[in-house]
Amino acid sequence: MKHRPAGTRDDFRVFVQGMAASLHRTAFLLCGDWHLADDLVQEALAKAYSNWRKVQRADSPSAYVRRILINESRRHWRRNRHVDVSEVPDITVPDLSDGVVTRADLLQALQSLTLRQRATVVLRFLEGLSERETAEALKCSEGTVKSQTSRALSKLKSVLNRGDL
Repeated sequence: MKHRPAGTRDDFRVFVQGMAASLHRTAFLLCGDWHLADDLVQEALAKAYSNWRKVQRADSPSAYVRRILINESRRHWRRNRHVDVSEVPDITVPDLSDGVVTRADLLQALQSLTLRQRATVVLRFLEGLSERETAEALKCSEGTVKSQTSRALSKLKSVLNRGDL
């Protein structure tokens, strides 16, 4: 690994401390597996660190790193299309949405979406990003975010109402 000035390492450390929980949550919601999510975050952060100066110069470093994470998720999905989402583990943490849908059902429904739709829903509703921030993270227009969100929500509603899980 290249030698980096202490300030660069410190800046990166502070960035990671502020983003780590959000990145792990996003990765888990994209892939449905905590172990894989950890791997995806590790890969994304390693790439971010190796290009840290470029990341820092970006309009939104957090969007830049989220994009790396989404690309890592996409690469994994393309290599491993045979993953069986019916084996999503049941999460035993109490959840206020249990009356509407179980967490496992929601995870399975998310897995039924295309990767772009899933990324849009995760970033918009579960990470709380604006349409503009989501568009930056996905490198697309706000109109694309709106259309992908609309399609995703329709599909989620359909899947959850039919019980096709």
